[in-house]
Amino acid sequence: MKNIWAICKKEVKTYFTSPIAYVLITVFLVLVGFFFYSLVWWFNNYSFQAARDPAYLQQLNINQMVFSPLFHNISIILLLTIPLLTMRLFAEEKKRQTDELLYTSPISVNQIIIGKYAASLFVLLVMLLLTGILSILTFAYGNPEFVPILNGYLGLFLMGAAFIAVGIFFSSLTENQVVAAMLTFGALLLFWILNWAAGSASGMWTDVLNYLSFFQHFDDLTRGILDTTDIVYYASFSFFGLFLAHSVIQSRRWR
Repeated sequence: MKNIWAICKKEVKTYFTSPIAYVLITVFLVLVGFFFYSLVWWFNNYSFQAARDPAYLQQLNINQMVFSPLFHNISIILLLTIPLLTMRLFAEEKKRQTDELLYTSPISVNQIIIGKYAASLFVLLVMLLLTGILSILTFAYGNPEFVPILNGYLGLFLMGAAFIAVGIFFSSLTENQVVAAMLTFGALLLFWILNWAAGSASGMWTDVLNYLSFFQHFDDLTRGILDTTDIVYYASFSFFGLFLAHSVIQSRRWR
């Protein structure tokens, strides 16, 4: 545990002593803020129009009309930013040729991977917590339901954790950070759009593609539906990504 903490602390320090974390977090917050403002503005205008008809007024739901689409927008932003967050974790070590020193140390491969993974999760958590300010504003001026919002943030964290695991795997494959980022983005995008392919599939393949799709599991969480199947999916995906990274590094360690 001490070794994991040391690696995690080192990686977090690297993130925040360079422009990486600050640029990513700033871009992330600006984009999230833009989408939040647009959705609130649209909801506000719709509320004024619906006030003329009590039947429409009863259908107003800030969770479904603001937060659910906001969470989907944030997930797209994470799809773009997570590869930039993870691309350097192992690729930079390999390029600087400090990976041999790391792999020949008494620290195990599992500790190295978990330490770097935990550091990335910390940055992800900071990004999501900062967007929580928007939720506080809606509670101050509106009456949203808390549980669906909490489920939405849980979905974002679980999805982000799976994205990071995939990014770590591709970062372990190459010394080129740009290549690692592009491979990560391509893989994540593929799993994101599998539900589109499910729409044109038939029989068993429809269920298989829907299950493998990131979007399908995340959509339930944004609507306030907490299903253990979705949690198991993201946990399994994260484990598999870290397992592949472990296999790559272990094979390199014993060359």
